Amino acid sequence: MDAAAARPERDGTRNRGWGRLLLRVSILVLAFVAMVGFSVVLAKVTLTPSPASEELVKSNLHPGRSLRQYAEDYTFLAACKQAGGNLLLGMPFGILLPILVPRRLRMLRMFVLTVIVIVLVELVQGAVVTGRAFDVDDVILNTAGALLAYLFVGRRLSHRYHVLAEPEPVRTPARPATRRPKAPARRTGRRPASVWTRMRHGVRRRAARGRPRKR
Repeated sequence: MDAAAARPERDGTRNRGWGRLLLRVSILVLAFVAMVGFSVVLAKVTLTPSPASEELVKSNLHPGRSLRQYAEDYTFLAACKQAGGNLLLGMPFGILLPILVPRRLRMLRMFVLTVIVIVLVELVQGAVVTGRAFDVDDVILNTAGALLAYLFVGRRLSHRYHVLAEPEPVRTPARPATRRPKAPARRTGRRPASVWTRMRHGVRRRAARGRPRKR
């Protein structure tokens, strides 16, 4: 009877396990495809030659120099477009990487991977691409965009995904309560009185009741 009742529960747990696995694989595939698409867009934006700005662009190894230039030499809209574009360019790292990396230390892993990728892109465009140069402020803005996206979106999204990745706890059927054996009676130092002793005490008590009381 117990085995027949537990069989539908096992089947339901197995179906839920397959459903969780299918959902987890779907999310992982979508995140991987989105990361590949973002990489193509990033390469197109950062590695496209710009011969017109070859004489204007210079490498920047001092943090904050380009930001000051945006504030002093650019209009407000142009400065927002330049800085905001770099922030937006780093946001997909904070959303997609936490899903693809392991759960343990995911923020640190995301930060390190973002810095490595952005530095490599900046080095390549500064060394190979015409009209492009290495700018440390771009690295800072891209990394800041990744951190902001992780704090607002990526952390919750990756937490839900990794919860799906955890195995569902197996429920064990409850065992029927068993009665505990009664503890043996405690023994006292006195022995129980024998039948003859009880009869003798009874005779004495009846004889004492029949005696007249002294006034």
